[in-house]
Amino acid sequence: MVSDAPKGNWVDRFAPLATRPYLRLSRADRPIGTWLLLIPCFWGIALAALSDGFRAWDVWLALSCGAGAFLMRGAGCTWNDITDRDFDAAVARTKSRPLPSGQVTVKGALVWMVAQAGIAALILFSYNSLAIGLGIASLALVAVYPFAKRFTWWPQAFLGLAFNWGAVLAYAAHSGSVGLPAVLLYAGGIAWTLFYDTIYAHQDKEDDALIGVKSTARLFGAKTRPWLLGFQALTVLLLAAAVIVALLPQDNLPRLLLALMGVWAFGWHMTWQMRRLDLDDPASCLRVFRANRDAGLIPALFLAMAAWL
Repeated sequence: MVSDAPKGNWVDRFAPLATRPYLRLSRADRPIGTWLLLIPCFWGIALAALSDGFRAWDVWLALSCGAGAFLMRGAGCTWNDITDRDFDAAVARTKSRPLPSGQVTVKGALVWMVAQAGIAALILFSYNSLAIGLGIASLALVAVYPFAKRFTWWPQAFLGLAFNWGAVLAYAAHSGSVGLPAVLLYAGGIAWTLFYDTIYAHQDKEDDALIGVKSTARLFGAKTRPWLLGFQALTVLLLAAAVIVALLPQDNLPRLLLALMGVWAFGWHMTWQMRRLDLDDPASCLRVFRANRDAGLIPALFLAMAAWL
């Protein structure tokens, strides 16, 4: 078992024994990462639909984004663990992962990574040409991210660039173009990732300091809370701007108010997280980090309802 996986997760309980190390390598026992990759896709679909409404195609788009998020998160985590296997062996929380613990070989992990990415590519090729191009371009971000902690204090920003790319891709898959609303949405997602992944990084700040791994948690230190408040404000402002720009040509006040209500509720949830966060307690950091699944689904729901109006 991996030490930081939720107790009683489906991989440990139900998956065939031979598959468990590979599913753990993909973080299938910790679905929060898949949600955080998928939610910006939901945002992108719903934001695009604010302009011209939902179509039958969007059902496939939402379902395929779910499958693609699971597969590409798995491939990305596999790549991350291949590059970080020596670091992971030196950190208490990660030394039980499949590669540092010897459950999977590097060759086996590479084969598993390619298999996941290959299946995800079949899904991507069902989209329009712009979305396909954006999906291929995202591979550069996925490839670079694991190395960011070696050369910058801002690896969380690189994670934000990669994890929120789906907002632009899904927007393009619906609309066939990438407009300013999608760019603002993407920027808001990056600010959100800086918020939640800085919280996540506080779990490992002591081990990271010992082995020389950089993070925003170490960079901000005792000043982390003001930075988190800044990321929270920036997230809300950018998402609100994306909604306003998307709906400006329509002059539809009920739709605008409903969408902005979702953004406001999202910001309120982040405030709720801050009140319960103890940055010196790893368990508290993990709980608050996981709460961002529910936080991110709030604007997705309100954007979808506004698009239906």
